[in-house]
Amino acid sequence: MKYINKTDILISAHYLGIIMQGLGLVLLAPVIIALIYHENIYINLIIPPLISILIGSILHRKFTCYDKIRLRQGMIISSLAWIWAGIIGALIMMMCLDISFTNAFFENMSAWTGSGLTIFPDVEILPKSILFLRSYEQWLGGLGVVIIFIGILIRNGTAASRLYESEARDDRIKPSVVNTLYKTLEMYSIYTIAGIIMYVLVGMPLFDSINATFTTISTGGMSIKNANIGAYNSNAIYLVTIIIMIIGSINFSVHYKAIKSKGKSIIQDVQFQAIMVLIIIFSIGIYLTSHMDPMIIVFQVVSAISTTGANVPSSSVMTLWPGFTLLVIIILMLVGGSSGSTVGSIKVIRVITFLKGINLTTLNLLSPKGRVINAKIGGKTIGDKEIKESSSYITLFMLFVAISWLILLAYGYPPLQSLFNVVSAQGNNGVWLGSPCYLIPSELKYLLVGNMWIGRLEIIPVLVLLKAIYESFKRANKQIHKGLKQKI
Repeated sequence: MKYINKTDILISAHYLGIIMQGLGLVLLAPVIIALIYHENIYINLIIPPLISILIGSILHRKFTCYDKIRLRQGMIISSLAWIWAGIIGALIMMMCLDISFTNAFFENMSAWTGSGLTIFPDVEILPKSILFLRSYEQWLGGLGVVIIFIGILIRNGTAASRLYESEARDDRIKPSVVNTLYKTLEMYSIYTIAGIIMYVLVGMPLFDSINATFTTISTGGMSIKNANIGAYNSNAIYLVTIIIMIIGSINFSVHYKAIKSKGKSIIQDVQFQAIMVLIIIFSIGIYLTSHMDPMIIVFQVVSAISTTGANVPSSSVMTLWPGFTLLVIIILMLVGGSSGSTVGSIKVIRVITFLKGINLTTLNLLSPKGRVINAKIGGKTIGDKEIKESSSYITLFMLFVAISWLILLAYGYPPLQSLFNVVSAQGNNGVWLGSPCYLIPSELKYLLVGNMWIGRLEIIPVLVLLKAIYESFKRANKQIHKGLKQKI
């Protein structure tokens, strides 16, 4: 791709318009909460979604004939859609809470991407409708800003497939993308309802249960309590949260197969097996080196590998944890859960593929000439393409982590805390150590927003967008210079 052309822009505008309409419609939901709790901020909750619907309608109708989409255009649309979602959410918070755009944008991108970082020192004083907005955005973002509207607003076909792929999705429960999304949304909704019921049964208030389930099944972790899940001081609630976090970190296609296999597909899934092994090993390791409460250890280990970011101990307490424990949590946050789930970070299947690739390279060097050795995962042979893609993604992911880490170090933040926080942001985990988010400089907030954004979109779509913008400016600059030379 040398540069983004006019057709790319018009096609992107057409489909972005559809998604903007969808975003506007779903973001009207907090108005219902405001009505229930008699919060007099209805107009402020309504105006930004209506703006999104209006602009989206104009773009959609004006460029209706531009509907033939390619993957690169899908990636551009996906990247811009997540930014727009953050902007609309930010406008709502700016109007309702009178906060700066920087803080509002940070909060909403954190919610949409399932990162769970917050700029509010006291979330419990926020209006119920705003608390619901944050949780609701996480629930929607768990499936994907673009994906959730494909089945609702876009007919089946090439466009749906390209947009589905643009958010790093390739698993299909059904032959068609739209039917896959219907079934995924159905399962997601069933698990959400089940989670709410479980929380209510163990004594959590209904409003709290709805918000907690929204943010846990989406592996987001943003809480309506200052002390997060630890505010409830209940092992029963901790256990329910652990169960929901694990459910959220399992591939949706595995969930679907579990219905027919009576749960065997989950137990036999390589990614699930790897997640459970890591939970057991690292939980034991932390217990032997720190002697913390076993329930707290398991909770935080599951929270880290599922990239949920829910926590029982406070950030200030976690900051005092031994270096070994913090490093273990960093490793788990990097690995993440299953691909095709709601989790962020690298994903366990990529790590397994990468390690298999290293093992294959070693065996090929040691084996007699002419011997063919294949790498297998779960009985399935993986090729060089899969190994190269996993290796490249992990390299890119760690490169962005390293750059952001260096920037935080340059600002004087402690090394281990800085690494922890960057991994937490880019892995869409959301646990934060050290100085609260609202105290960090604005430029670092935008840096972390970038980390959350590229982490949720799995880097490549963002790189495509940035490359397209760069090439377009480069081309425009050349044309300007050419015009000046001709005048001279």
